Amino acid sequence: MTALIRIIGIDPGLRRTGWGVIETLGNSLRFVASGTVTSDGDMDLASRLCQLHDGLADVIHRHQPDEAAVEQTFVNKDAVATLKLGQARGVAMLAPARAGLPVAEYAPNAVKKSVIGVGHGDKQQIHMMLKILMPKAEFKGNDAADALAIAICHAHNRGGERLRKIMAG
Repeated sequence: MTALIRIIGIDPGLRRTGWGVIETLGNSLRFVASGTVTSDGDMDLASRLCQLHDGLADVIHRHQPDEAAVEQTFVNKDAVATLKLGQARGVAMLAPARAGLPVAEYAPNAVKKSVIGVGHGDKQQIHMMLKILMPKAEFKGNDAADALAIAICHAHNRGGERLRKIMAG
């Protein structure tokens, strides 16, 4: 028997961390909610990370997901920006882990391939496919849309993810 699974996808960022919650039952997907947690750019780094954690913890408490998926960080030319993004990503993984959720990680290209069929695509293609896959989906901005795409990627890959963990350990 197939169980209803609620998944939160998280798109980490220091200024804006997108989140999207979906439900999956077999092959069907249903939009639940999405949004963005923000931090105050005038505050010190530790306080900003705390704002992101508290915001994500509140979202997780309100929507009660069963599993979480976080996008992996890509390394860019600016080492300081990459390090800060990595710290925001750590918070994005910590919040669901502290709530007892299993946390999967997906590369940006894997997310795009899962949602639009190819590993390289633009934001408009993702938005269009989200509306096709979940016609009732509502998202404001790219961060929330990306988070929904991450949740969908996990819904499509979660069986394989669980099998890889069993085989590895």
